[in-house]
Amino acid sequence: MVRPAGGEPTYYETGSDGIALSADGTRLYYCPLSSRRLHSVSTDALADPDATDAEVAATVEDLGFKPMADGLESDDKGRLYGGDLEHNTIWRRSPNGTYRTLAQGRDLLWVDTLSVASDRHLYAIANQLNRLSPFHEGKDLRRKPYLLVRLPIDAGPVRLV
Repeated sequence: MVRPAGGEPTYYETGSDGIALSADGTRLYYCPLSSRRLHSVSTDALADPDATDAEVAATVEDLGFKPMADGLESDDKGRLYGGDLEHNTIWRRSPNGTYRTLAQGRDLLWVDTLSVASDRHLYAIANQLNRLSPFHEGKDLRRKPYLLVRLPIDAGPVRLV
């Protein structure tokens, strides 16, 4: 909730936030922050300048549940990664749709930007966005230093040729 000093609380709503490519480059995964749904769309349809909105929309797939995530990343094994804002975790989604918690801790506050590197690790930032002043009646509750997480994942980044 947005809680301005002296004002009424309102829902914090954003549009699509998380975005990642499938390992083969054929699908673009996306999700709104304020939703628990994951979707994908055909990259061929998106790249086709002659495709109508309806034709692109026809390629959208609802992939079901996802945790409240502010960012997405993918690896070369077809897995997705994100942060769970409600449970202070970093998760991985397998191609079959199952989720696994990779890390959890009270310092994993609002895990956002994620990156799979060629060193076969996932890097993520806990940016503490939920502690910003708009959410706490004008008081900034963030605590430095901000957390950078490095997790071994036995996979590399998506590389398209």
